[in-house]
Amino acid sequence: MEGLTKGRGRHLVPLAGTAFRAECVRLAVVLATLTDADLDRPTPCPPWAVRDLVAHVRTGAGRLVDMLAAPAPPRAEVDAAGYFGPAKFTPQVDADRIADARRAARGPATPTGSTEAAATAAAFTAAWRATDAAVRTQPADRVVRTRHGDPMTVHEFLVTRVVEVGVHGLDLAVALHRGPWLTPAAARVVADLFTGGRPVPDGLGWDRLTLVRKTTGRAPLTPAERRIITAHPWPHLSLTAQR
Repeated sequence: MEGLTKGRGRHLVPLAGTAFRAECVRLAVVLATLTDADLDRPTPCPPWAVRDLVAHVRTGAGRLVDMLAAPAPPRAEVDAAGYFGPAKFTPQVDADRIADARRAARGPATPTGSTEAAATAAAFTAAWRATDAAVRTQPADRVVRTRHGDPMTVHEFLVTRVVEVGVHGLDLAVALHRGPWLTPAAARVVADLFTGGRPVPDGLGWDRLTLVRKTTGRAPLTPAERRIITAHPWPHLSLTAQR
């Protein structure tokens, strides 16, 4: 378990919960402004439309509820960086992820008197609040098992939820033609995960938002940035294939 925290500050343990709440609140505010037509917009994560991407984020934000209700594995073996390993992005896993989100997006019928957009926003809020309530009753080192079989601490898995909500928030901002709304708390957690707490090479001059966009493929590296990284190898987590 030493490797699960090495290089990343323990002061970020409470910050993960704060970042999750802040980012979910920010996304919920945006979703509350959407129309049904907005849900049909294409996203940078094809073939998903906005409704599919929101369903994917909603499902991910709510996963810890069932995980915490299940028996705890004896020990954690995977940290947040390890969770985003190559096995999560095989063609079959990716195809299943796409299909699951599209099914979730076309779930129960919209309640009478509501709109699909309002129901979508309400469902997301219910999901993340359920996770937040469940997490608050557990210690950060409580071990859970992910749907992929990974034994992780609640804190480490919650970091992956900050990544999911934060990074896909960037995708939704593009789809909705809005500026990015990544919160400072979430940007700090995601940037710390991707860099392992190490500074970026001199000359890049990235703020946290730029770092997140560049390391997830949401913004391309410039030729100058490629030269700097080649000249100064920089071990970091890259999710350029991440959906």
